[in-house]
Amino acid sequence: MINPLDQEINRHEVPALKVHPMVLGIEGMELFPAGVADMDFKAPPAVLDALQKRLDHGVFGYETVPDDLIPALTSWLSIRHNWNVDAAHILRSPNILNTLAIAASIFTNNGDGVIVQPPVFFDFYDILEENNRVLLPNPLILENGRYTMDFEGLEQLASDPKAKMIYLCNPHNPVGRVWTSAELKTLGDICARHNVLVVSDEIHGDITFEGHDYTPFASLGPQYSQNAITCLSPAKSFNIAACCSAFTVISDEARRHAFQMENSRLTVNKNNAFASVAMTAAYRKGGPWLDDVLSYLAENVALVREQLAHVSGVEMIEPDGTFLVWLDFRGLRLSPEELTNFLRNKAGWAVTRGEAFGIEGEGFARLNIACTRAKLKTALQQLSTAIKQIS
Repeated sequence: MINPLDQEINRHEVPALKVHPMVLGIEGMELFPAGVADMDFKAPPAVLDALQKRLDHGVFGYETVPDDLIPALTSWLSIRHNWNVDAAHILRSPNILNTLAIAASIFTNNGDGVIVQPPVFFDFYDILEENNRVLLPNPLILENGRYTMDFEGLEQLASDPKAKMIYLCNPHNPVGRVWTSAELKTLGDICARHNVLVVSDEIHGDITFEGHDYTPFASLGPQYSQNAITCLSPAKSFNIAACCSAFTVISDEARRHAFQMENSRLTVNKNNAFASVAMTAAYRKGGPWLDDVLSYLAENVALVREQLAHVSGVEMIEPDGTFLVWLDFRGLRLSPEELTNFLRNKAGWAVTRGEAFGIEGEGFARLNIACTRAKLKTALQQLSTAIKQIS
C-alpha cells in the first residue's frame, strides 16, 4: 500500500508561501522549495473531516470558543508530554509571534535587553527591533557537531540589570536541539536569580525523534512556571499553520491578567470557526497521524545522513527534533553570498540562509525535510552533483 505521505501535492494550486515568488523569486519557481517551515503533507484526515463537516453546516457567523477546544489541548499536553496545565492559565492568541511581541511590549520597556540564543529563529530579531528592545546575544556553542547552551555567558548577560527577558526556543529552530530537563532547569535557575522572565517558543514541541523527549519549560515545577510564558500552537505538528491560532500559558496571575488586558486592548481575542474545529480535531484525533509523520521524518533524516556521508564540504548537524535540518557548508569555503548563489544556481535549492539566524549562522543553511522522500532524494543528488563540479 502506498504511503499517503509519499503523495506529491502541487503547492502551487494555492498561494502557498513556500512556493510563492515572494520567497523563491520569479526566477526561482523551479527550485527545490525547502525554506519556509511547513510540511508538504496533507493535514490529518480527522482534521479534514472535521473541517468538511463544519463547512457543510453553511453558517459562519460570530462564534464563541468551542467548549471542547481547551480540554482537547490540556488532554494532549497531559497524555503526550506529562504536563498537567490548569485550563485557567491558558489564553488564546492569533499566533506565537503575536505572543512574543506582546510579552516584550508589556513586560519590558524601551531600551531593555532581551536575551536570545543564536543561531535562532530570525523573527526574534525583527520583533525586538520593531519594539525598540536591545538584543542580548547568548550564542550557542557548537562542539563535535552538537550545540549546547553557554551557561557561563548566560549568567553574565542575565546579571546585567538591563536584561529583563529571554526568548527561549524549545525545541530549537534551526539547530534541532531538544533541550533536556537538566539544561532547562539550569537556564531557569539563572533567569530566576536575576529576575529575567523566560518566554518560551515551543511550537515544535510535538516533533521529536526517538531518544529525545520534549520537556515543556513550565512543566519543570512551580518555581519555573511562575517565571514563564509558554507559547504553543498546533501549526507545525499538524501542518495547519494557515488554519489555526495559538495558546499562551501563564501561571503567574498578575502577568496573566496583564496579558488578558493587552489582548483585550488590541482586540486579538476573536474566534475563527475553522481554526477552532481544526485544532480540536487535531488534538483529539491527530495523534496516530503525527506518529506516522514522525517515523517518516526520521527516515528522511536518515536519508540526508546517508547521502551526505558521500559528499565533501557539507555536514549535517544531527537533529533531536523538528523537521528542519541545519547543514554546515563551511567546508566549501564559500562566502554567504557565494553559498546562496551556489545552492540556488548550481544545486537548485531554495533553503533559508544561515546568516538569517544571526552571524553565527554564516556558512550554514536550514533545510526543510518535511517533503516526499523522492523529492528529497532528488534534491540531495542535485547537491552532490553540484559539489563534485566545484571540487
